[in-house]
Amino acid sequence: MPKLNIHPAIAKLEKRIIALRRHFHQHPELSFQETETAQSILAELKGLNLEVRHPVARTGIVAVLRNGNGPCIALRADMDALPIQETGDRPYKSVNDGVMHACGHDGHLAILLGTLLALENSRDLWRGTLKFIFQPAEEGPAGARYMVEEGVLKEPKVRAIFGLHLWNYQDFGTIGVKAGAVMAAADRFTITVRGKGGHGAMPQGTVDAVIVAAQLVMSLQSIVSRNLNPLESGVVTVGQIHGGDNFNIIADEVTLTGTARAYREEDRQLIKSRIKAICDGTAASHGAAIELDYQDGYPPTINDPAMTEVAVQAARQVVGDGAGDPFRSMGGEDMAYFLQEVPGCFFFIGSAKPEHPEGAVPHHSSHFDFDERALTVGASMFVEIIQALLPPSG
Repeated sequence: MPKLNIHPAIAKLEKRIIALRRHFHQHPELSFQETETAQSILAELKGLNLEVRHPVARTGIVAVLRNGNGPCIALRADMDALPIQETGDRPYKSVNDGVMHACGHDGHLAILLGTLLALENSRDLWRGTLKFIFQPAEEGPAGARYMVEEGVLKEPKVRAIFGLHLWNYQDFGTIGVKAGAVMAAADRFTITVRGKGGHGAMPQGTVDAVIVAAQLVMSLQSIVSRNLNPLESGVVTVGQIHGGDNFNIIADEVTLTGTARAYREEDRQLIKSRIKAICDGTAASHGAAIELDYQDGYPPTINDPAMTEVAVQAARQVVGDGAGDPFRSMGGEDMAYFLQEVPGCFFFIGSAKPEHPEGAVPHHSSHFDFDERALTVGASMFVEIIQALLPPSG
């Protein structure tokens, strides 16, 4: 494991950061329901020399810390949990049935609070303005988009923004940082096939919606394999098929739902247009009616090259040779909305526990957990970035 260089201002707060994480883990709340979470954050901010705005985007919080003249840099963490029943037996297990922090957002909150406390107590390390964004509803409802619409990147105007994700797909002691796209656009589609039902023994005169749907599933798979540049990445997944009433009845309606993913916006639009063309062509060839409802989800998460270089240097300071490219997936992340507005970087903190050498506990699983030592690694990254962008002599 690479040698770690935890920032002294963060090392002093390690126990408190871990305690905060465990509190948030024990009291998870779903998207746009993070009221208790927000109150816990506000309690930590009370008495500090901050400008606090709450609520923002229903349950979010923005805290501004000023320290002389200089640009404004924003740091962001997400707040929400998932609708999962926790199966682990840790002492800080969720007390809310059917709700669990199964993706690391509890850790993100603790990291951001620890960073705020460290920088508030160490004003000699930096000069300028910091904006700490506690964002609700990352898990689907796009809380970041609502925060952007409510002006969190203005007054004062944010010059750059940084966010992180604890990442069980990387070993503890590593930090993944890369310029360009690091997470995919994540769209959703629903296809409704309407045919003409009848008796299963007399198919003549019918339009079998199941046959049409089966043709659609296979044809959709040709988009990535035959339309997308093979050097680029994309996914078209049909996750659900619903239709039919009985074994001997030809179905007159079938519904398919799925997701489309791409790193590049041009590939995203290509996939979208090809799904529409395939639906139209399949409808014409089978004599069916096919309706496509395509819903744009999160855009690609794209890191600014200059701000990524700042994060790379910070990562090398914290984990040395443990800095490198991240483990990438086709998952989506609404940090993308912030990065569409201002330059910034979203990076990944390795958090796999050493007792799971055969494979990390996956995110969004009912027994998810991470190596809590990664909390001080993430907070040290934030402090190093702020020191680089807002030096005390600036």
